[in-house]
Amino acid sequence: MANIKDLAEMAGVSVTTVSRVLNNHPYVSAGKRKAVEEAIKATNYQKNINAVHLSRGKTMLIGVVLPFSDHSYFSLILITNQAMRENYKIVLFQTGYKKEREIEALQLLKQKQIDALIICSRASELSIIEKHTPYGPIILCEDVRSKIIDQIQRIEKPPTAMLVTSEQVAAGMIISSQRNELSIPADLAIIGFNNEPIAGIMDITTIEIPLTEMGKTLFRQVLDEKVSHQEFKEKLIERGTV
Repeated sequence: MANIKDLAEMAGVSVTTVSRVLNNHPYVSAGKRKAVEEAIKATNYQKNINAVHLSRGKTMLIGVVLPFSDHSYFSLILITNQAMRENYKIVLFQTGYKKEREIEALQLLKQKQIDALIICSRASELSIIEKHTPYGPIILCEDVRSKIIDQIQRIEKPPTAMLVTSEQVAAGMIISSQRNELSIPADLAIIGFNNEPIAGIMDITTIEIPLTEMGKTLFRQVLDEKVSHQEFKEKLIERGTV
């Protein structure tokens, strides 16, 4: 495949002139520009995008790691529109909560094939992610300041209330409770998350999270050189399950 030097020899001009033509520089005479364009056409020359990225120091690509793209939580948080406004493109990594797929995304950041990485939900240990922070911005959709996690080994009595992170699951629990003659909310109170359409249809009390605003903020944090922590205010929408 022809390179810039080959084009310069064919057109009888300098490498600098070829570079100017390729980058639409205005200060090139019509004759030299035509000669370079003919050489480009004759060799079917294509720009080396990696070289362009190297010269700019940016790929204009941002990786987004999420376990499932068809879940409403993750689809709402995607930052595609915001990225387009800033002339960035999104590289989507759907992991299914498999660590090796998350590591593939981290490797692309290390290899400078993407400029930054947004991790919506992860399976990998925080220590693995921290090792990759020198290679570019990594944004997490979670509070990682606390390193202690409590664990409940056994529930002696059936719960009287459930906080459910998927409203599809909450809807299934309501149907199952009705079949088992449990009264909602007298016997079991249920609160869902995200205020999805099914929550309105089935009158499910829910906690609404500003996912679209979260997506916009995630992208702004990618562009910001400082490490920051930001919290979002949730909203309780009271309906008939509490």
